[in-house]
Amino acid sequence: MIEYRIDRRSGVSTYLQIVQQTKQALRLGLLEPGDKLPTAREVVEATAINPNTVLKAYRELEREGLAEGRRGLGTFITKGLGHSPPADSALRAELADWAARARGAGLDKDDAAALCASVLDDCFKNSKGDEDR
Repeated sequence: MIEYRIDRRSGVSTYLQIVQQTKQALRLGLLEPGDKLPTAREVVEATAINPNTVLKAYRELEREGLAEGRRGLGTFITKGLGHSPPADSALRAELADWAARARGAGLDKDDAAALCASVLDDCFKNSKGDEDR
């Protein structure tokens, strides 16, 4: 089951952090259709956020067709996202090696993320992926 991590200093609203983390878990195959999301109460206990914030995030996932609330049962994933390679793939291993080299070169996580985002933007310019932004 997914565990949400809320960064109160990120500048991203809490409900959007939940939506983004859920989408990332879907892209990475950590969540699959049929999986149950944690209850609002479980998220509130783990993160100390308002239950309405969790419900707003889940409604957004429902609006996007990624989840479905079932009265009395909870919220379930209805479809997956992306085609991310498995955790043991060569592509992931290469990326992990690059991240280790970046860290060794003195980049912090935000620097490495900015560099990755820049390269991805250049590589995927004018492709289908740009519609998501």
